[in-house]
Amino acid sequence: MKLVPTASQTVGPFFRIGLGHLCEGPATQQGRVVSVHGRVLDAEGKPVPDAVLELWQANPEGHYAVDRGKVDASGRAAGFARIATDESGAFQFCRCMPGAVAFDDTAMQAPHIVVLVFARGLMRHLITRMYFPGEPGNESDPILQSIAEERRGTLIARSESRSPDELEWDVVLQGAGETVFFAW
Repeated sequence: MKLVPTASQTVGPFFRIGLGHLCEGPATQQGRVVSVHGRVLDAEGKPVPDAVLELWQANPEGHYAVDRGKVDASGRAAGFARIATDESGAFQFCRCMPGAVAFDDTAMQAPHIVVLVFARGLMRHLITRMYFPGEPGNESDPILQSIAEERRGTLIARSESRSPDELEWDVVLQGAGETVFFAW
C-alpha cells in the first residue's frame, strides 16, 4: 500500500513561487563582507531545489535593525535577506560580518546569522543559526554551548579556501548530519 500526502500534509512542490519575488541577490554592505555558499539537502542527501533561506543578522556593532528602526535603500530592514536555492539545492549570499550580540547583562553571543528555512514539506519554517569559524566568542556563546558538542559543527560554517571571507555551510533537513534546529 502506498500512502500519498494530502494537501494538509505537505506544501509544494512549487513552494518558491509564492516567495520568489521577495528574494534578492547580493546585498550592498558596509564593513567586512563574507561570502557563504552551500546547499539545502533532504534526509537522503538529495538537494532541495525550491527552498528559501531568510537571513536575519546584527550589524558590525552587534545591533539588529529592529533595535534601531533602520532600513536599507530598498526599504527592507537592514540585516535581512531572502535567498532562494537553485535547481541543485545550492545557495550563495554575501553579508556584512555581524558583531557580537548581548545575550543578557553577563554574556555575549558570538557573531552569527539567524536562518529561517522555508521549503516544501514543511508546514512551519525551521529556525537555525550559522556561526563563523575561528571566532573566539564561539567558545562562550550561551546558545552554541547549549548544543551537544558533537552537533555544534552543523551550525559553524567551514572555510573552504585561503580566504577567511569565503565560507561553506550546508543545511541538512533530516538524517545523518542533520543541522541543529531551534523551537522558538
